[in-house]
Amino acid sequence: MLIFTEIKSLQQKIKSLKNGVTIGFVPTMGALHEGHLSLVGKAKKENDIVIVSIFVNPTQFDNADDLTNYPKTIEKDLSLLKSFSCDIVFTPTPEEIYADDIQSQSFDFDGLEFQMEGKFRAGHFNGVGTIVERLFKVVKPHKAYFGEKDFQQIQIIRKMVEKRKLTVQIIACPIHREKDGLAMSSRNMRLTKEQRAAAPFIYETIKKAKIQFGTKNASEVVKWVENEFQNHPILRLEYVEIADEDTLLPVETKNPTKKYRAFIAVFAGNVRLIDNISL
Repeated sequence: MLIFTEIKSLQQKIKSLKNGVTIGFVPTMGALHEGHLSLVGKAKKENDIVIVSIFVNPTQFDNADDLTNYPKTIEKDLSLLKSFSCDIVFTPTPEEIYADDIQSQSFDFDGLEFQMEGKFRAGHFNGVGTIVERLFKVVKPHKAYFGEKDFQQIQIIRKMVEKRKLTVQIIACPIHREKDGLAMSSRNMRLTKEQRAAAPFIYETIKKAKIQFGTKNASEVVKWVENEFQNHPILRLEYVEIADEDTLLPVETKNPTKKYRAFIAVFAGNVRLIDNISL
């Protein structure tokens, strides 16, 4: 497994690859778990070379404390990737990526950026678009792999690829869950024992919401979820929304030809957890 910290040396290595070699790319912010490794495994099956980036991107954090507290486990991450036969790891510094100008570009994602996460995390998707486009231009992958826990982010990246006319194919992979249903996330390691025990309630609730969506309208289901969290002793609901998978707009009237998904964000103390489920 080769490790690069500089763009120039990584690109030299990529240029040295034989013609026709396919590159699968898994961008991460480190603190790797089984969900990340499942992306690496899928990329291994579908490509000749797999490149994983580990970079905690400062421009996508709307909360400075969240950036400071984001788990950093680089040695463990590299050991995991080596055991998964990853070919190349790219671990740049913010200065290598942004030089002297650590700020986001402005993007137009045709309104996708104003829904859900966009309402609560100012500038977040400009930061996501900036780093993902930058990494795509550095790595020039044939396929890039993302987990559906960040479903809105996947739709945003697909829109960016379309509008910027990039050639990479975006592969969405199913949410990887703990045995008790909690969506795997690097932030889970920040939960206290009590918070961790309570957190599966999030998935349990949206699973019940999925059943209700079969017979009730979207606003009734949303109200039910809000009531479920209202008096929870540990978890605080930030939002729950039922939206069209393509437009991410809230559902008004159900259309049998469209696909819908329930999205949720919840605080356990200062730790923010998100999840979603196809309806």
